[in-house]
Formats: sequence, C-alpha cells, structure tokens
Amino acid sequence: MAPPLRPGSLVAIAAPASPFDRAELFRGLAWLQTRYRLRIDQRVLAAVGYLAGDDESRTAVLSAAMRDPAVGAILCARGGYGAMRILDRLPWKEFAAAPKHLVGFSDVTALHLVANAHGVATVHGPNVTGLGRSITAAERLSLISALEGGAMATWEGLRAIVPGDATGVVVGGNLALVEAMAAAGRLEVPRGAILVLEDVTERPYRIDRMLTALLLGGHLARAGALVFGGFTQCDPGPDGVTVDDVLRDRTKTLGVPVYAGAPFGHGAPNFAFPLGREAIIRDGRVAFAALDSKA
Repeated sequence: MAPPLRPGSLVAIAAPASPFDRAELFRGLAWLQTRYRLRIDQRVLAAVGYLAGDDESRTAVLSAAMRDPAVGAILCARGGYGAMRILDRLPWKEFAAAPKHLVGFSDVTALHLVANAHGVATVHGPNVTGLGRSITAAERLSLISALEGGAMATWEGLRAIVPGDATGVVVGGNLALVEAMAAAGRLEVPRGAILVLEDVTERPYRIDRMLTALLLGGHLARAGALVFGGFTQCDPGPDGVTVDDVLRDRTKTLGVPVYAGAPFGHGAPNFAFPLGREAIIRDGRVAFAALDSKA
C-alpha cells in the first residue's frame, strides 16, 4: 500500500488517455500546487488526434512517474480514451514493489484495474482537469483524505435495488472500461468484491448490453455487492426504458446487495474514494477502510 501523502509531497501529472482543455488543466494544477509539489513533463500537453500524444510518449511519462521513488502520487490529466493502448508497456511489477497513489477516473479505470490486480490500492477521483472546474470544497477534501489518510466520508442515502449488507474489496469504475477489460481478458473481480460502476452518454440499452456481457462472462457472479454511481446523460430512448429499469433487471437475480445513486461519476458530485481497499455496506451505507488500516 502506498504511504500517505503529506503537504509538500511530490505529485506527478500524467496524460495516459485523451487531450484536454489546457485552461482547465492549469486551474487544476493551481489548486494542487497550494498543497503539493508538482512534476509536469511538457509531453502531457501533446495531442495526436484523440490521444494526448503518441503511445510512446504517453507510456514514457507515466512509466517514469511509476518508477520515480520521489513521487508520492500520480494524478491523471483527463480520461477519454487511450489508457488500454499502453497497459502492457507499463512497469507494473516495479510499481507493485514500490507503490504510489494513482488518481483518476473514466478511462483511467483500465489503469486502476491492473494496479488493483497487482495488489496496489488506487484512488477513483477527479482528474486534474476536473479539479479545474466548479467542484465543491467537499469533493476536493475527499481527494485530500484519500491521499493523506484522512477519514473518508460515508456514502448515505443510496437507493436500494436489493437491500443487504456486505464487506469486500472495492473494484471497478467506468462500466464501458470494465466491460472492455473483460473482453480483453484483463478483468479480475476478486471473490466477494464490492463492484462499483458508473457511466456517461450511454443509452439504457447499451448499459444493458454491457451488464449482460459481464453477467455472461461470470464477472458479476464473483461480486459480493454492486454499487452504482452516476449515469450521466444516459437518457431513455423512444422505448422509455430508464437506466434504473436496466440496473434493476440485470442485477435482481444475483443474490447480493445492490445499491444505486452513489456520489461518483461523470456528473456532480464526484467524490474521491479508494479502490483496491476494503469497504463495508451496512444498513444502506458504504464506509471505507482508512488508509492506515490493515484491511
């Protein structure tokens, strides 16, 4: 497990996926710089079509940060697309031997899944460009808590699709990336895990298709519970079927607790929380293990 950050810790910025709005990046960096020292390779500003630079440069920047013993955390500039292209070029064994915090969401889910499979806990939270938008102080505090070992806020007020209690390691992230990693044979859902999922701009029938693929592949059967976050701009089509209809239909026979409406995803709010560490679902609330916990 990576050691907690402290004010003044060195944080590296990587851009493993898509290019981004530079103004949002610089605003996010300005906030981060009030608490941490930053290392930014100029190659993160590159753009090659829908990628933030070619595969070689994106790999080089992220690999250097993963190997650098002075770096305490790596924050990703943006999601989008591209992380899966460089997965097998990254120094995962070295990273697991000397872990550090890896922060991001959306396309960064691919990196989270591989890191977690190597036994490294990560942080599902705002990308740097997200920190440069209008997010709340509470969301920013959740990131600091996740990185520095502070108490993580309990998720409350969730909608029970299938009520129940569970304890397990939290894995997951963006549904489209989880399903893509399963298609690539790279998805590992530990037995009894709490699988967390969210998505954006997907019609309900596409969410149905992705969940069905995970069902057919046996991945959902390994989970001890499912917790769904935001499904932003996932409006019904002419048929009127909603995302909630799909979530209920695709999970009701799993025999495990299922909750929806957790405060993470592409919409607001998007609170940071740990992946690869244990959480407890009890009485409809989700509580996360502290960073210094042995769990």
